[in-house]
Amino acid sequence: MLEELFKAVILGVVEGVTEFLPISSTGHLIVTAQALNLEASLRGTFEIFIQIGAIVAVLVFYRQELRLQMGRAFIDRSVQFFWLGVLLAFLPAAVVGFVFSDAIDAVLFNPTVVGLALVGGGILFLSFEYFMDIPPLDAAESPNVTPRVSLRQAFIVGLCQLLALIPGMSRSGMSILGGLMAGLSRQAATRFSFYLAMPTLGIATLYSLVRDLDEVTAGGAQNLLLLGMGALVSGVVAWSAIAWLLRYIANHNFVAFAWYRIVAGGLILLLVAVGWL
Repeated sequence: MLEELFKAVILGVVEGVTEFLPISSTGHLIVTAQALNLEASLRGTFEIFIQIGAIVAVLVFYRQELRLQMGRAFIDRSVQFFWLGVLLAFLPAAVVGFVFSDAIDAVLFNPTVVGLALVGGGILFLSFEYFMDIPPLDAAESPNVTPRVSLRQAFIVGLCQLLALIPGMSRSGMSILGGLMAGLSRQAATRFSFYLAMPTLGIATLYSLVRDLDEVTAGGAQNLLLLGMGALVSGVVAWSAIAWLLRYIANHNFVAFAWYRIVAGGLILLLVAVGWL
């Protein structure tokens, strides 16, 4: 039991660190679960369940802003417009993911795909940083409030988020790249990615839990304890990761994340080639 709790804590840390950084939480969880030799029947359920911690983390982090938005939702057109943009960005991946979820799970959820996607996403980030003219934060826009995103920009983010259906590409990474492609600053693209995580992670996790409810409850109290521990750890770590990334991106670009992805992806492919994954 202690060994399984240790694995739960490790996976919770991995989820918390990677969910909101542009380096793919799903990809890291697939590889980590396999490296830890987590019980096969628990892997998919665990990867889904511990996302609850990350969802709670982003809701808690933006709780004051969300409270203000809720109070103004019926009278403030800018709030309505912003959440319409979030919905528009959410829909493409939600529809495609729902229709093809079984095929995606069966074909793409393996370390080889993760390694290739990490490398490919890293190259995309380097291309954006070196060859695109990324605008600075608008002087009229505070770095700590709701970003101003047009419906066209939101739709571009949503189309780019489709790539995140490939494990290893990263939901946050692809939505941030979509924001950069649409003309947002690094800070605005990152914050919009956090808001987009609320419906994307929330609905995807709820759907997966309902679909796999028998597996969640199959192990009884012991499995629920492991899942709860993983979710708790992931929530605490994810909150810290959100705060850190916002501070980091205020003065840095995404090049370090790009090189991390390339190195990590190359290492995973090497381990697959020698039979260690």
